[in-house]
Amino acid sequence: MTSESTAGRGVPGRAIRPEDGLRRLLEFSRDTGVDPEAPTDAFPRAEDEPAAPRAQTGGTGPGEVDSQPTVPLAVPGRAAASRTATPEVTADTSGAGRSSAGGRWDAAHARTPMPPGKSPLSTPLAKRIGIAFGAVVALTGLAYLTDLLLSSGQVPRGTVVAGIDIGGMNPEAADARLRAEIDPRATTPLPVTIGQEQTTIVPSAAGLHADWAATWSRIGGQPLDPITRLTSLWHTHEVVVASTVDEAALDREFTTLRRYDRPTVEGTIVFENARPVGVPPVPGRILDVAAARTILLDNWALGRPLDLPETTAPMTVRPEAVDHALRTVAEPAVSAPITLMGKGVSATLDPEQLASVLSFEPDEHGGLAPVIDHEIAIGLLAPQLAESEVEPKDAAFTVTGSTIAVVPAVIGETIDWPKTLDQLSALIIATGERAGEVAYEKREPELTTEAAQALNITEVMGKFTTSGFSGPSGVNIRTVADKVNGAVVAPGDIFSLNDFTGPRGVAEGYVESGIIDHGRPSTAVGGGISQFATTLFNAAYFAGLEDAGHTEHSYYISRYPAAREATVFDGVIDLRFRNNTANGVYIEAFANSSTVTVRMWGVKTVDVESVTGERTRPTEPATVTLPEGEDCIATEGAPGFTVSDTRIVTDHYTGREITRTRHTVTYDPIPVVECE
Repeated sequence: MTSESTAGRGVPGRAIRPEDGLRRLLEFSRDTGVDPEAPTDAFPRAEDEPAAPRAQTGGTGPGEVDSQPTVPLAVPGRAAASRTATPEVTADTSGAGRSSAGGRWDAAHARTPMPPGKSPLSTPLAKRIGIAFGAVVALTGLAYLTDLLLSSGQVPRGTVVAGIDIGGMNPEAADARLRAEIDPRATTPLPVTIGQEQTTIVPSAAGLHADWAATWSRIGGQPLDPITRLTSLWHTHEVVVASTVDEAALDREFTTLRRYDRPTVEGTIVFENARPVGVPPVPGRILDVAAARTILLDNWALGRPLDLPETTAPMTVRPEAVDHALRTVAEPAVSAPITLMGKGVSATLDPEQLASVLSFEPDEHGGLAPVIDHEIAIGLLAPQLAESEVEPKDAAFTVTGSTIAVVPAVIGETIDWPKTLDQLSALIIATGERAGEVAYEKREPELTTEAAQALNITEVMGKFTTSGFSGPSGVNIRTVADKVNGAVVAPGDIFSLNDFTGPRGVAEGYVESGIIDHGRPSTAVGGGISQFATTLFNAAYFAGLEDAGHTEHSYYISRYPAAREATVFDGVIDLRFRNNTANGVYIEAFANSSTVTVRMWGVKTVDVESVTGERTRPTEPATVTLPEGEDCIATEGAPGFTVSDTRIVTDHYTGREITRTRHTVTYDPIPVVECE
């Protein structure tokens, strides 16, 4: 502890003695010129004796005084010569002489030297002052120590935590009281006001709880500073409860509170029946999250309603920018039609159409920038300019009997919409001629004439025909045959039936037809496509193309070749083969009311032979009994069996065998269905 006197700070750890007070008194007397030994009447008042007149000297001008020293006032106990000395005359500015000894005030403040060998501490007055000063210091120190000892082990006097006065309490009792009153506040809804909106926050749900260890660190122990201890008698020390914070939960709470934000309504321009109308911005107010966070952390433990501050929402568009865009862009834009000239045709956008195409959005400089909706503009202009476009057309093949020829491709010339619409930005603000030119671009077909000729498609490589269908199945088979007819497979490419046709539903022209579902007759949209798949598979088989994946039926269907057939299901089961030749492959597919044929055109380099093995390991069908009704179709069933197909590929020109591949398939028995 550091001791202090009323005159200044002392040496730490040193007790104040009476001699210290006297020494400071002596220093004061030397500074002021007062003799500590002089009796109290040594300083007569100015009115005790008149001042002697000053004599004016000839050498001193107005405003100047004589530099001669003055004689000190007579002090009892001093030499008689001092009392009888003749005062010297000085000059004043009025010309009247007066003695310097007449300045009693000046003489009273003149420094008088201490007699040799005389100590200022030895006078009775000085001793009395020193003793009194020491007594005051001693009493003050005693009072300080007594207060410190009596309050030892207690919460500092005047301590208030979250509105709870715990000053002078035992720390354990104070801690229990704080926890009992503040902890429940963490789970109690806390009313908050944001602007004009009122809601509640549950502090614990917002990730806030009291951190008691940190809070007691803020409270601290008994202060040693005497001033602090003295002022605590009438002042309180407010302590903010420290909090543990779950930042993620607090962020979520503030995100929820942002629903009360009133964002700025940005200024813009709208069109009412082709008439532009300026909409001035409306400044908004949003939650000041940083300030609100501080307020919430510092005050939630009080359990009192809180006002969370708002701040002005940013404004992107300046109010004057709306008027500027209205005058310089919006009004000129709808003042007259705009015409675009194409090849042999023209297209016009009237003011109402221009109003539907034009809008405004904030730029990066506080203004409004015009925006042209290209999709709307193309929708308005394309029908007017359609006759001027030539769509590209791929090269194709035409089959006449046993010959095939290339149909040349068509190079397209279509509108370059980006270039064409780029002109609108300048045309909408033009005050003179409001007309522009349509820009066109050349478009090459995907399959050019030269590329088609390079495929070297000249003859039939393989073909296959199936029959035995009618009705709805025939509709689906003819639909898929028309879709696949004309497909070209480049060397090395894989053809996928599902990928090429896409979905096969009602929208694509397919109808509901008969299928086999778990061995029993049923119906589904697209029924009959498997017969086309089997026909396509066999055409590729005999053309010598590479099998890239196929799936047989679970049950044998008598009109298909055993172990050499395929089924498909939209998006699930596919038929794929690869063009493993050096030339292109053209697929020709056509169907009538009862048959479907697929021919593979290209360059024939191999011959293919199929050898079907004997049926082995027969399995008898089970019997299924169903209730009589439309859903029950009685069938006789059929046995299952295992069979193999051997594919022999030989060179078309030499007859040399190239490959021999055996493929084995096991068919399940078709159950017998009985209706009761």
